[in-house]
Parts: sequence; structure tokens; C-alpha cells
Amino acid sequence: MSEALTCSGDLSALLGPNATAAADYICGQLGTINNKFTDATYAIDNTYLLFSAYLVFAMQLGFAMLCAGSVRAKNTMNIMLTNVLDAAAGGLFYYLFGYAFAYGGSSEGFIGRHNFALRDFPTLTTDYSFFLYQWAFAIAAAGITSGSIAERTQFVAYLIYSSFLTGFVYPVVSHWFWSPDGWASPFRPVDDRLFSTGAIDFAGSGVVHMVGGIAGLWGALIEGPRRGRFEKGGRPIALRGHSASLVVLGTFLLWFGWYGFNPGSFTKILVPYTSGSNYGQWSGIGRTAVTTTLAGSTAALTTLFGKRLLSGHWNVTDVCNGLLGGFAAITAGCSVVEPWAAIVCGFVAALVLFGCNKLAEMVQFDDPLEAAQLHGGCGAWGLIFVGLFAKEKYLNEVYGAVPGRPYGLFMGGGGKLLGAQLVQILVVAGWVSATMGTLFFILKKLNLLRISEKDEMAGMDMTRHGGFAYMYYENEEESQRASQLQRVDPGSPFPRV
Repeated sequence: MSEALTCSGDLSALLGPNATAAADYICGQLGTINNKFTDATYAIDNTYLLFSAYLVFAMQLGFAMLCAGSVRAKNTMNIMLTNVLDAAAGGLFYYLFGYAFAYGGSSEGFIGRHNFALRDFPTLTTDYSFFLYQWAFAIAAAGITSGSIAERTQFVAYLIYSSFLTGFVYPVVSHWFWSPDGWASPFRPVDDRLFSTGAIDFAGSGVVHMVGGIAGLWGALIEGPRRGRFEKGGRPIALRGHSASLVVLGTFLLWFGWYGFNPGSFTKILVPYTSGSNYGQWSGIGRTAVTTTLAGSTAALTTLFGKRLLSGHWNVTDVCNGLLGGFAAITAGCSVVEPWAAIVCGFVAALVLFGCNKLAEMVQFDDPLEAAQLHGGCGAWGLIFVGLFAKEKYLNEVYGAVPGRPYGLFMGGGGKLLGAQLVQILVVAGWVSATMGTLFFILKKLNLLRISEKDEMAGMDMTRHGGFAYMYYENEEESQRASQLQRVDPGSPFPRV
């Protein structure tokens, strides 16, 4: 029967004469059912994306706890406030400018130019849940940078850099690699992709982690190390954070949030790969959660035993950083590699973090959270990892079937994908260095970057934020004096130190 016939025409022919009314009724009911299925699909996909956005946003709490535990007690309020600022300022500037630069559509592939302040939004292809999800990613990049420059940076500098990063620097990078018309995007027309493939950075080892890490690298380099971090001869002195408990709590919160960060980057769940089977995008989402878990776990164990051999201690904070390094590395390829490959990714990520930390000490680079080394170094390794281990089948499922698609070098797919990944590393490093490096340099020249030596030694909580995060006393005499004052004046904070 001709495909041009309508549903009603088909049924009329089958039902015989005078059956047009019955056919119209049946087709109308079928159309209603079909519309309900379509509506249900949109609802399920948007609910999945919203839930993933909530998970990624919860990572801000993880960043806050991790940062608080990694700094000295006298700077706790300061670092907590900067994490709140990242979310608040990032929300406003990503709404006004960032989303438009990232996904607003462009003709040249460099920067978007539509949907400023969500004008003409939602569109036929994106809804508010997508904006919320992308905002959560943007503020994650800013949160990475805040850790690198902790304990010595003026508050106004945080406000300026966070707004600039979330409103301009990060959105441009995400446009290049995630927008359908970005110049290096794997979603471009097949004949117009970088090296016939585009760069594969599924959830942001480069777009998020390298951007935040390299921005932090330049901030810490231009500011210089914290006072007392290195002796005159260059020997490093550990300025340990005040709470391993907060570090562990923050790490587990970040781990939990990563299940929205990586599996959530599919943005849809109700997509079958094969009609009528139990294999679809939901299977890819499950596999992505597994690869994420294995990479982080392997990196944590590698760090545990590596640090034991190097220092003779079982160090929980180092293990937490190793775990996060594994997560940062697998983020690019979590959806396109086998679980066994994720173990390789995590193992090498731990070694990369070891090497970056050793190099940082050699050049007297001070990053209180190892954020530049962890997110920048491990993020770069994650992009290379994709070029080596990406599987052709998974690439075709996630990015669309393309005959002859380049895939991982070690999987038999040639070197084109690896070439695209190396290009991404170079351009991300260059772009962030040119923008954020310049910004931090200007802030330094304007005396807006670093606090005074006096304030740094006293701690920013007291000098900049009106009091300490905790009430504690150096000795018993101060404790007794405080108790006496509290009996006279219950509101007295004396003598918090």
C-alpha cells in the first residue's frame, strides 16, 4: 500500500465501504496516544536533566567543604564565601551573557550571539532545564579556580574573575566543543569536522577542568606562593589544611555529584539504540556511571600505595585528591570507553598528579588545593586518553553513526581522533592563558589581587570578614577569660583567634 496514504485512508481501505468515519475515529485516538507518548518522552528527559543539574549543583557544597578543610582555620570564612560567590555571581553572568556565548548560535564557530538574558527562550531544541544544567557546569569551573588562589586573594579579585570566567571565558570554550556549530564540535556536519571527527570531550575534562585548572595556574603564578610556604633555599614547608574531616566530606559530596556531571551529560535518557530491545541510552548512562566509578577508585588506590611508598604514611587528603584526579580524567571519555579502560585512565591520572605536584614544588608553585595540577594536568591526560581508547561502537551511539569514523589509536582507529584531542589541549591552554592570565596580571598591577602581608599572617576571616569561623582558644587561660566575659556579655566573641 502506498506510504502516501494517510492513516484514515489506510484503515478505510481495510475496513471496506462506508468505514471512513470509523477510520477517522481510530486514527484520531492513535494520534492522541502518540502525542501522549511524545509528551511523556519530553517530560522524562527533562526530569532526568533537571535531576542531573541538581546533582551537579550539589558539587558546590562539595567544593565548599573541600576548600574549607584544605585551608587553615583562619581563612575558613573567606573560602566559604568565595564558593557562595561563584554560584551567585556565576548565575547572574551566565544568564546575561554566558549561555548566549556558549549556545546562542553562530556562523563562524567561535562565539554564540543569540539568547542573551534568555531572550527568545526556550527554543525548539532546548528548554530551561538545559540552561540550568549548563550553569551548574560553569560555576564548577569557577570553583576550581578559587582553590588555587586561596588564603591570599582580595575579595574583589574573586568577584571580578568569577564573573569574567563564567560570563565569557568558559562559555567560549564550551561553544567551541559542545555547541552544534562550534568549530571543533563533534556535532558539526561530518564533512566539516576537525580531522573528520571533532574533539571528543563528553563531560568536560578540557572544557570544565582544564579551564578552571589553567585559570587557577595563572592566578597562583602571578600572585606567588603563600607566605611561609617555601624557605629561602626553596625547600617546601607544608601548610596543612585544618580539617581532614571536611576534606573527606567534600570529596564524597563531589563523588556523588559526579554521577550527575558525567552520566547527566547525555541530557536525555529515553533514546533507544535498537528498536524493540532493552539496549538504549539508559545502558550508556549506566556504563558511564561505572567507568566514572572505576577511574576514581583506581586513582585513589594508586595514590594510597604510591604515597605510602614515597612518604611512609597512609594520607587521607592525598587519597582524596587522587580520587578527584581520576574523576577529572575520565570525564572526557566516560561514555565512549570500556570499563577496563577506565581503570587504565585512573591509574595514569594518579601518576600524572604525582608528577605535577613534584614539578610544582620544584618551581615553588603554591596551590593550596592542588587544583591546577589536579584539574589541569589530569584533565589534559583525560583528553589524550580518549584519543587512545575511545571505542568506535560507543562513539557512533553517543555522537551518531558515521561510516569510517576515527576512534581510539589503541583500539585500531588511527591517529585522527588523538590529533583532535591534542588540538583541544593546545587551544584551551592558549585561550585561558591569554584571557585569565591577562586579567590576573591587570588585577595585580591595580593592587586588587593580593592582600597585605599583615592581613595574610593574621588571617582573612578576622581582617576581612569580621571574625573567625570557629570559637577556640590557644590555652586554658584564654578559655577562662572568655568564659568570664560570656557570663558578663553573652554576645561577646572574645577572644576568638
